[in-house]
Amino acid sequence: MSAFLYAATRTPFGRFNGALAGVRPDDLAAAAITSTLAHVPGLDHAAIDDVVWGNANGAGEENRNVGRMGALLARLPVSVPGTTVNRLCGSSLDAAMMASRMIESGDAEVVLTGGVESMTRAPWVLPKSAKPYPAGDVTAVSTTLGWRLVNPRMPKEWTVSLGEANEQLQERFGISRERQDEFAARSHQLAHKAWESGFYDELVTPVEGVDLTRDESIRAGSTPEVLAGLKPVFRTPEHGAPSPRAMPARSTMVPPRCC
Repeated sequence: MSAFLYAATRTPFGRFNGALAGVRPDDLAAAAITSTLAHVPGLDHAAIDDVVWGNANGAGEENRNVGRMGALLARLPVSVPGTTVNRLCGSSLDAAMMASRMIESGDAEVVLTGGVESMTRAPWVLPKSAKPYPAGDVTAVSTTLGWRLVNPRMPKEWTVSLGEANEQLQERFGISRERQDEFAARSHQLAHKAWESGFYDELVTPVEGVDLTRDESIRAGSTPEVLAGLKPVFRTPEHGAPSPRAMPARSTMVPPRCC
C-alpha cells in the first residue's frame, strides 16, 4: 500500500519570546490539527486511525503526550488515539515517517501527523529530592534548550550543546564561516520571496487571538556581508572555546526553520 499526503497546514513560526509566547503548545497543536482538518471537510474524524505528533521538550504544558492533548483540544473523538515522538530536532520528521510506515504496512488508512514546540514556555525544573524538605540548596534548570539533569555517568562529549556540536561538524567537514553566511542569507531571502509571492497563503493559518500572519524569524535584508559582521555565538573567535552563553538570542549560523 502506498502513502500519500492529502492535506497540510501549519501555524506561523514565532521567535523566542515573540508573538506566540502567550500560547500554550497544546493549543498550538490543536490549532494546526483544526486548520488541517478544515481542508478535508468530507473526512469523518472518527476514521482517523492515529495521531502521531513530534515534540522535543515534553516538559510542562506539553504534558508528556502533547499529541494526544492537541487532538482532544481539537475536539477529535476520544476514540482517536494519539502519541508523541521525541527524536529531538528530528521529531516531527520521524512522526511523518512513522505515519507513512503505518499506512504502507496496512496498519492504518488515515494518520494525522505533525509537530509542536514552544521553547518560550518551557518551564524551569528542580531535581526531585530523595527526602522531603531538603536542607541544602537546589538549582533550578531551564528546559528551554539542550540537555538537562544529565546522568553523571554520561560522557560529557555526548551531551554538548547543539551549537558546540555544529562547531565540531564545521571543523570536521571544513565548512567555512563564509559558506555558512552565504547559505543563511540566501535562505532568508528565499523565504521572504516565498511569502511575498503568496506561496504560503494556503499553507499557513493564523493562531486565534494572535496578531501574527507570517514567520517572525525571517530577515529579508540579510546579506553575507551583514552576517559576517556578527560575532560567533557558541565559541570565542580567539580560542575556539565554547561560549558561556548557553541561550543566545540569535545564532548567525542557523537559517529560518521554514527553509
